[in-house]
Amino acid sequence: MSAPALPQKPKGKRPIGWIIAAAVVVVAIVVAVIVGAVRAGGDGGAGAAGEGAAKTVKIGVADKALPYWKTYTKLAKDELNVTVQLVNFSDYSLPNPALKDGQVDINQFQHIQYLADYNTTSNDDLQPIGSTAVYPLPLYATKYDSASALPADAKVAIPNDAINQARALLVLQDAKLLTLKNGGTPFSTTADIETHKVDVQTLDASQTANALQQGSVAAAVVNNNFATSAGLPVEDVISKDDPSSASAAPYVNVFAVRNADKDDTTYLALAKLFQDSAVQKAFKQDYPQAVARNVSATKLQSELATVEQDAKAAKQ
Repeated sequence: MSAPALPQKPKGKRPIGWIIAAAVVVVAIVVAVIVGAVRAGGDGGAGAAGEGAAKTVKIGVADKALPYWKTYTKLAKDELNVTVQLVNFSDYSLPNPALKDGQVDINQFQHIQYLADYNTTSNDDLQPIGSTAVYPLPLYATKYDSASALPADAKVAIPNDAINQARALLVLQDAKLLTLKNGGTPFSTTADIETHKVDVQTLDASQTANALQQGSVAAAVVNNNFATSAGLPVEDVISKDDPSSASAAPYVNVFAVRNADKDDTTYLALAKLFQDSAVQKAFKQDYPQAVARNVSATKLQSELATVEQDAKAAKQ
């Protein structure tokens, strides 16, 4: 006797609702992945300037009050979607430690020679990522029209930090106010003075203009930003070095960052923004004696390495 045939299982309708729901979930996942990739910027976390969420970057400077920074910060916001917060320092010894410790993201106050001396002295590795200008280092006098008019043993103030001191001594030597051992170097100190017509006094760089204005010295070598903030007129300059000469390369002022950040796209874009024509025009109005320089990060870092080698040799 044959086994009874089992009734066929009825063919049910396909679960169309379930398929549609699954498709919606898949599409949502794909969209989320794409949006996430776009927001990431595809640059290893640094973020491309002008894309994605707005950013805030702190830049340490020594001349925050000057109008050119207003032009710069507005452009940074409009073109790069970066809010720049300027942190002002009145003492040259502070911006590099502040950068090292993360109190600021970038600083812009120093030239290559100063940065090299800082790195070798502090065993640090801050790096330049963009250039601004070479500023002449002027010798000012309010009562004398020329360096030769300074009386014998007149007091002359110069900055006391190692690098600006050496450069100031070279300015005084060019003005025939003293002579330096072996003709002087970017690392000379007052101990290298062999002959002198004037009495050299070393002061904090921020105080040389004040000493001149108060009459405690007859002349003073004053860094450009301090001269500007003190309102020293260009007519009172009685000697200076040549910022356009080839020998001025180590004195190119730079944007500096921590070594780990030297390839950060946002920071590089901010350094490049300084070369914008609107910024350059405003900068020239604030610093008419400065000679603008546009030097690549690679070349600046190479120059820094060379000067650091010289600095290490000079300290041996």
